[in-house]
Amino acid sequence: MDCGVITSKTVLLLLSLAFWAAAAGLSYVGGYVMNTYRSYDNFVQDKHAMLPAVIILCVAAVMFIIGLLGCCATFRESRVGLGLFLAIILIIFIAEVSAFVLAFVYREKVKTDVQGTMRSVFEKYDGRNSQSAVVDYLQENLHCCGVKNYSDWTSTRWFNSTGNNSVPLSCCKQNLKNCTGSLDQPQELNTQGCSGELESGLQSVISYAMLVILGFAIVKFFAMLSVCVLTCKREDSGYQPLYSGVFA
Repeated sequence: MDCGVITSKTVLLLLSLAFWAAAAGLSYVGGYVMNTYRSYDNFVQDKHAMLPAVIILCVAAVMFIIGLLGCCATFRESRVGLGLFLAIILIIFIAEVSAFVLAFVYREKVKTDVQGTMRSVFEKYDGRNSQSAVVDYLQENLHCCGVKNYSDWTSTRWFNSTGNNSVPLSCCKQNLKNCTGSLDQPQELNTQGCSGELESGLQSVISYAMLVILGFAIVKFFAMLSVCVLTCKREDSGYQPLYSGVFA
């Protein structure tokens, strides 16, 4: 009995069955990255930063079918099926490597994008428009105030028009019901800026996505090796079914 063939078929079958779990994992990661970018899209100038997440979701969409194909090809010991399975895995592997590279590139561009657009969005704040809602949402959820720090608000048109020496209420610390946003009481405010918090958050999300992509790419690599072991076996040596020999 060829232990290499038996081992390859066993590994390939297990990897095929794992495609459904992989699809669920990739869908979660892609959706999470996309949802995060949509929440802060006003601060990210390059809309192509969504491309890694789109690629991940596209890969996940075909995972179930590919897993089914892998299981059938392995059980039926079909060279045609295994060849098709190998081609599909190779395409997915290339897509995942591309997503990893793109995620790495855009991870470095996040800082430039955020710093280049955040000040303009804050400058449009008037307490009523859509930009104001985005700014308030950002400050409340990241517990920050201003771009670099809370004093940035003193140079905005909104601050000068109100004339009450205060920042938006979204700058107030949580659980302070009587906070008015007055600069005379900075102890009631979140004094750190939002740019650093947002950059750190987005980069962490991308880093997490990169690790997941790398993990799945490694799995695909071993799957391709297993398919190659089976398809490169000479026809006259035949295949050993999983239920024969030691598996009987």
